[in-house]
Amino acid sequence: IKMKEKNASSGYFVLLGFSNWPHLELVLFVVILMFYLMTLIGNLFIIFLSYLDSHLHTPMYFFLSNLSFLDLCYTTSSIPQLLINLWGPEKTISYAGCMIQLYFVLALGTAECVLLVVMSYDRYAAVCRPLHYTVLMHPRFCHLLAVASWVSGFTTSALHSSFTFWVPLCGHHQVDHFFCEVPALLRLSCVDTHANELTLMVMSSIFVIIPLILILSSYGAIAQTALRMQSTTGLQKVFGTCGAHLMVVSLFFIPIMCIYLQPPSGNSQDQGKFIALFYTVVTPSLNPLIYTLRNKDVKGAVKRLMRWDREM
Repeated sequence: IKMKEKNASSGYFVLLGFSNWPHLELVLFVVILMFYLMTLIGNLFIIFLSYLDSHLHTPMYFFLSNLSFLDLCYTTSSIPQLLINLWGPEKTISYAGCMIQLYFVLALGTAECVLLVVMSYDRYAAVCRPLHYTVLMHPRFCHLLAVASWVSGFTTSALHSSFTFWVPLCGHHQVDHFFCEVPALLRLSCVDTHANELTLMVMSSIFVIIPLILILSSYGAIAQTALRMQSTTGLQKVFGTCGAHLMVVSLFFIPIMCIYLQPPSGNSQDQGKFIALFYTVVTPSLNPLIYTLRNKDVKGAVKRLMRWDREM
């Protein structure tokens, strides 16, 4: 076992990905590349627009910029490698590359779970405590919340990814997935991994179930406040802004719950790949569209930016 373990740790992994469907690989390459470009353009657009337009220097757009940057990093941690593997015959990743990929995928995914809670709290403060909003969401406090989201993700990932790579691996190093992720790597082990599976379930519960409960609690309070509003315009604005956030939450949390809240042994690998493809490729590309379509603040910022360009 030690010899085999040494071979795996000093060599490489083969990411099988979608090699069971070779006829689909070219189609997947084109579709994934399109979604990846949409993710890059859409999220960079939100980041630059929020930075350039002073009207968007608000807590909501500050957190949205953080979410966009998170999505950019999250997709870039796995999608370029997937595109290379789909395009060519070589589907390998070095052991160090696999460790780095696992670390960043876990870190950024966890940070996004926490950031979505922060964003729901911001909406709660705006709708339910409007008179105290500027005090509650002070710029310094907003920066602290954003930093806490990033730090919690990277700290948790350091513990969890190192725990995963301590597991002795068997001789073959074929990862039946398109990127290095915990359930797929645990299947390569030649020892009992129940402790790792339990850790995965506990960590997933802390960073998926608890954030989801907090988000739903925030929106429960928002719904109660919104229903008491006399103004139809105010009601439409609340449901417009909060509806977009709830859609993003659903697109992110539902696929992740399907993957991480069940033991690796009970997960259909092929089904798991397509679910993972959805939350790593589709969701980050849709977030900018969900937040910007029919958003008057963003439309106003674009008009001001175009006017400024013409004046220059």
